Amino acid sequence: MRRRRLLFSLLLAAAAGMGTAAVPPQPAADRDATPLGQVIPAPASVHSGGDPYTIGGRTVIRVPGGSGEARQVAGYLAGLLRPATGFALPVTAKDGRDGIVLRLGGRGAKGLGEEGYRLTSGGRGVTISAARPAGLFHGVQTLRQLLPASLETRSAQRASWQVAGGTIADSPRYGYRGAMLDVSRHFFTVEKVKRYIDQLAMYKINKLHLHLSDDQGWRIAMKSWPKLATYGGSTQVGGGPGGYYTKEDYREIIDYAADRYLTVVPEIDMPGHTNAALASYAELNCNGVAPPLYTGTQVGFSSLCVPKDRTYDFVDDVIRELAAMTPGPSIHIGGDEAHSTSHADYVAFMDKVQPVVAKYGKKVIGWHQLTGAHPAKGAVAQYWGYDATGAAEREQVAAAARNGTPLILSPADRAYLDMKYDKNTPLGLSWAGYVDTKRSYDWDPGSYLQGAPPESILGVEAPLWSETLSTSAHIEYMAFPRLPGIAELGWSPASTHDWETYKVRLAAQGPRWDAMGIGYYRAPEVPWPAK
Repeated sequence: MRRRRLLFSLLLAAAAGMGTAAVPPQPAADRDATPLGQVIPAPASVHSGGDPYTIGGRTVIRVPGGSGEARQVAGYLAGLLRPATGFALPVTAKDGRDGIVLRLGGRGAKGLGEEGYRLTSGGRGVTISAARPAGLFHGVQTLRQLLPASLETRSAQRASWQVAGGTIADSPRYGYRGAMLDVSRHFFTVEKVKRYIDQLAMYKINKLHLHLSDDQGWRIAMKSWPKLATYGGSTQVGGGPGGYYTKEDYREIIDYAADRYLTVVPEIDMPGHTNAALASYAELNCNGVAPPLYTGTQVGFSSLCVPKDRTYDFVDDVIRELAAMTPGPSIHIGGDEAHSTSHADYVAFMDKVQPVVAKYGKKVIGWHQLTGAHPAKGAVAQYWGYDATGAAEREQVAAAARNGTPLILSPADRAYLDMKYDKNTPLGLSWAGYVDTKRSYDWDPGSYLQGAPPESILGVEAPLWSETLSTSAHIEYMAFPRLPGIAELGWSPASTHDWETYKVRLAAQGPRWDAMGIGYYRAPEVPWPAK
């Protein structure tokens, strides 16, 4: 909370500076405002009509009651609006119907749940109501998209800051709407992770899954096993310098994500994908010999030594330290592509490791191969199969779901953002096939996995593996325009999912990304406006 108060104080200080900024001249005639429903994700309910509201030099942002978290969201909104509008937009705890009102609780928040919001726009102002601060934040993202794309330029612009009249009532279909960033194959600095977090928040993503360990690099400092980071994190794919997060770095990422209502889900992949750990400590190998560091891209060749007691000392220490650093409820233990581990050893390993996670107060998430062992009560399986996945494997996952194992869906030929768009894509891989923007969007999580009960689906996640990606520009080229589609599948009612109308809404995001400096792929199946 102390950090959040500091953030708000800084925003207020910035507001004081903005108060003297020159207000750009406004156009003589207002353009038509963006229709309320033309945002991503599509809202659950839209009723258009009535007078629009125009944000102007006298607009204030009201937070009736002055709730701490609501004031933080108001400060965030002011920080979005001030640079491009040039308006002071003071934040006040005084109630009123004019201006932009962020209201927690009350009749307007009834039935909206933890993340829902109601946005009402009319001639006097815009009100965003929610039961919880997360809902206010999501409502702010919708308001953001209802304003001109030039809002994102961060410098004073000539534009009509008009919000169409009407009401949006909105809440998510699924509670888990995630994106995974692989920082192991290539290391991404704290600032690069923050940049991606900001992009995720714009589309109401609420989970950031960080893939913190793999064959090519260990990216989180562990006091009990220091060489994991200092040696195991010293390189990356192609032999670059690698890197790792100190505990302070990790806390900075967690806090930044939390301020944008994303929960960090850390992953330590095991028993396979562990060469960085095996290279760091010879005692983790069955033969007692540490392999060399690895900078290639092959998978399935490494394994912790399942019979050794020392392996479980290592696992206990790592989970204990990671749990203590992680306020979120879950730790991801990986478990995929353990080709060098026998089935019997894999089952034995998972039987021993899952209780360790529970011992330190966290819930298990694992890749769907976990369903081939004995998923613990409450454990979640993340499905990454694709068209070529065999029927027996798919049924194994579906059977686990019928027996009570919840699922997160990340089908590789739909949701993997590192798959090439087509044969000419300069980045990414194609082992799951080419995944164009339509294919990434055009599926229903509720009916995707045959035999899995719809109620077993917790939500969706868009993984981004980094074998070929090493910069923020690479991340953005592969994530956009596909990421917003996965976000919509997770948030919006199934009844709103329609490619023909979605691609028009998606095309309208292009100028916004241009203004934000996001170098996206101009998918030929999307009717982008001319530049």
